[in-house]
Amino acid sequence: MSQSGLKQIIGAEAAASGWKCLYKLGGATALIAAVLPLAKIAIGYFPAVARLTERTVTVTDWFTLLQNHSFLGLRNLGLLNIVGAALLAPTAVAIYSALRRDHEAFTAFGTILFFLGLAVYLAGSRAFPMFALSRQYASATTDAQRSLLVAAGQAMLAEGQSRSGILHIEFACLVISAVMLRGTVFSKAAAYSGLMGNLLLMVVDVHLAFVPTLLSVWMPIAAGAGLSMMIWYVLVGRRLLQLGRF
Repeated sequence: MSQSGLKQIIGAEAAASGWKCLYKLGGATALIAAVLPLAKIAIGYFPAVARLTERTVTVTDWFTLLQNHSFLGLRNLGLLNIVGAALLAPTAVAIYSALRRDHEAFTAFGTILFFLGLAVYLAGSRAFPMFALSRQYASATTDAQRSLLVAAGQAMLAEGQSRSGILHIEFACLVISAVMLRGTVFSKAAAYSGLMGNLLLMVVDVHLAFVPTLLSVWMPIAAGAGLSMMIWYVLVGRRLLQLGRF
């Protein structure tokens, strides 16, 4: 065998090994993302959490919470949602690798849209900017400095926790789930759970964006969407781990 042919074989084996590692990483992060909603619900049931959360009325209350209970303050500002979205980045790349041979164009479109939505969502997060303001407030030495920091925090709270980019992520996962349904790599159950979960989430988010009332009506639908997404994460994560072992 020629030296160039040997180099091609070694390069192909290295590439295959790299994709296998990515499959394992993407599968693991998908399974972790499936557990995060349960962790978020469990944390909310602690009596101390509810008591401290009820006290966060003013900006200074938020600053105090972030200073004394950093994790809880960040959690109330969407930290677990941020972590869950970021965890899906390796999963999205791994899914692209697994599906690219079936429908590369639509798979690439869904993956690009996912990362666009992820970037917008992370950039619009209020958790870490509020945490930084709380630290500056604690070290402020004059009333004028504290007043400026309170005004900045008030502006963030008035704007609310941004959900910009979420619809992009959900639509991207909807496209990817549709490709799964047409392909042979992932099960039909994974495809259908992804289609149902992301479609329901999009309906809820669009409705709440324009009519932020009647939350009790939409909560059961959101719960069903969340359950479908958890199933999707588990099925996708398990399949990616299987691909990583082949």
